[in-house]
Order: sequence, then C-alpha cells, then structure tokens
Amino acid sequence: MSGKHSPRMTRGWRLILAGALALGGIRGAQAQIDPTLRELVQLGYNQPLEGRGPLAAYGFYYLNRPDFLQNSNLTLRLAVAPVYVDSELGIRHALGPHTDVGLGLAGGGFADSYSEVRQGKYEKEESFLGHAVEGSASLYHLFNPAGRVPLHGILRGAVHYSVYARDDNTKSTFELPDDQLFFNVRAGLRFGGREPVMMPELAMELSAWYEGEFRAFPNRYGYSDDRPVESHSQLLWARALLNYTTPEWKHNFAVSLTGGGGINLDRFSAYRMGGNLPLSAEFPLTLPGYYYQELSATGFTLLAGQYNLPLDSRQRFMVNLTAATAWVDYLDGLRQPGNWHSGVGGGFGFRSPSEQWLLAIGYGYGINAIRDGDRGAHSVLFLLQFDWGRTRQRLFHPDEGFSRTRGLDAILKNIFR
Repeated sequence: MSGKHSPRMTRGWRLILAGALALGGIRGAQAQIDPTLRELVQLGYNQPLEGRGPLAAYGFYYLNRPDFLQNSNLTLRLAVAPVYVDSELGIRHALGPHTDVGLGLAGGGFADSYSEVRQGKYEKEESFLGHAVEGSASLYHLFNPAGRVPLHGILRGAVHYSVYARDDNTKSTFELPDDQLFFNVRAGLRFGGREPVMMPELAMELSAWYEGEFRAFPNRYGYSDDRPVESHSQLLWARALLNYTTPEWKHNFAVSLTGGGGINLDRFSAYRMGGNLPLSAEFPLTLPGYYYQELSATGFTLLAGQYNLPLDSRQRFMVNLTAATAWVDYLDGLRQPGNWHSGVGGGFGFRSPSEQWLLAIGYGYGINAIRDGDRGAHSVLFLLQFDWGRTRQRLFHPDEGFSRTRGLDAILKNIFR
C-alpha cells in the first residue's frame, strides 16, 4: 500500500467530502434487504473543544427503494456522499422463498484514509489519505419465516482495492504502506434489527459476527518499517441492543452492549472507538467527549445508553442524556495507561411536526481521555436528519395525512413482521 502522489488536499476536508461512508468503527454491511422505502439526508459533525483531533463529519443521501423496477423483485440501496458512492442491488427470493442475493459496488475518494491517534495526540505527520473501490456479493437468509422477530443470516464476500497517498501534513520521511488488494469475508446472525435512522422509536437486536480480511500484499511501513500490514486478520464481535419509546409519554431510551476481539490485527483492521456520531458505521463504537476513532483495540467491551425526554406535549422539543463505558485491550504501539474509558453527555433535540426534520445538538465529556498529560476532554455535536421522501410526498400528495406512529409502523414492518 504505498502512496505515490501528494495531492493538495488538507485532512480537514477529506472526511467532509467522503461522508459517513468513509467512517467506520466496525465496517458496515447490511444484514438483510430492507423492505421499507427510505429517502433520507443525514448530516453529522463532532468537534473537540481542546486539542486537534481527526475531523469527524458525515454528509450523505440515503435511498432504499424496493421494487426498483416496477413489478420486480429488485431493491436498490444507495448512499451518496460528495466523492463516494456505496450501492447494492438486492434480488429478493433469488435462491428460494427465504434467500435473497445482494450485488454491491462502492468506491471513491478518501474512504480508506488513516488517522494516527496515540495517547490522546493526533499525529498528523503519521496520517495519510486512502482511496478505494470495492465489489461485493451477499447472501441473506431468513431462518424463521413464521417468527414474529426475524432471524437473518448473512454471508458476504468482497474484493477491495486501496490506494494510499500523502496529504499536506504527512512527514516526508514517513514511508506509506503499499497500495493494497483486500479479500474480505463476513458471516453473521442477526435476531431483530435496527433501522438506519438517527433515532428509531423501537428496535431490538441480538447479533454475532465473524469477519476475515486477507491481504494480497502484506508489508511494513512507517518509520524504519515499524508498522505491519498483516497478511490476514480475523475479527469476532457481538451486539445486544434495545431501543424503546413509551406509548403514552413518548420517553425514548436506548441501551447497547457490544464486545469483540481478534487475531493478527493491525492498524487497518483494529477496532477503533471514540466520538459520538450515531451513523458513522453499522456498529458505531462511540465514546462521548473523545476524538473520533481515538482508541485502537484488539479487544473491547462497550456499554452505552441514551435517554430522550420530550419537553412539550407535542414531542417537538426534547432533552437527552448519554453515557458510555468501555474496557479496551490496546493494539501494540497504541497503548496508554489504564484500560477503562468512559464518557457522558447531553443535549437538545427538535423534531418538526410533520417529522420531516430531526435536529440535535449536544455536548460530550470524555472522562478518561488523555489531553496534554491530564485526563478529561470536551466536545460538541451536531446532527441533522431530513426525510426527503416524506417531504416529497407532502409536496406532491398534500391530502395524505401523516400519523405520528408512521415511524413506528415502519420499524414494526421491518423487525416484527
């Protein structure tokens, strides 16, 4: 993986351009073909208040369209950021009444950029850009078609090619990794699920996953070849999640427990946690107050929770509290004193009467984050979700009413069918 050119692009812009598709705690891959029509715009920004960390931001348009061609068994999933596109064409019942197939294509700029954070310091001279293209094929199987809560299995194979390059801050004596060809295999079981939205009203999930990464060109890079690119990495992780909204008072809470480990992990395959962007990955490893992807781990356990309390009878305004704590087994070369990390936060949200807009601003405090030799770090958060599909329906079909339970109906259709 060795970058050959030095584009005049500062690191400040590359995450904004790449959007959420370039972010990753655990790399995303849908565990089933989504049967619900969605058309969303998502924006997120996480800014530290002291120190300079990697810029954490996303902006993308998300489309999920069942019956992509009229009266067909095709579903198109499309996520578009300014310089990156992730797409999948789902074929329902391709291998039987309960087995679907997905064919994916993704690629664009800055998606595989790497930011080195060591003991709370963002090492810009050891960070670099990465651009990527990927093709994939997936099998989705429903094991319990008569069950109230679906149990899905996934088997996914992908070919991924990364090209690495210096940015304006990468030190000239820092040797970049060679450009790399990855072969990726993922298998998992998911009982239940969670909608790909900012704040679902109802969700539950129990899931377990395996992922293997195999690299065609293992090598070493850095200063005097002090960092390996392993020939293969094996990851295992699991998640339990519950998100619930009380029917009468509309109080919403979410709690999740995620844990994982691996064999032969390196900087490109390690679990990375930090920040508080909920849609940065399918399994975001968030810690309020920390830099985005501040911690690199070979093993971890993360417990996180959030409570949203409406402030008015129409549930337009809300206040929320968040907390997360994690035990971390660090990747070699990125260790720091203490294995426990915790963060807390809070903020305010606004939901438009028609539920087209959802806006949130928040604050996070990283209790154990290292900053200039001390512990404690502060950050602010901005999130925006715009339901373009709902807006377009109101514009072109103004006589249709919009029930406040429609979001819940969509979840029930997707999970409790």
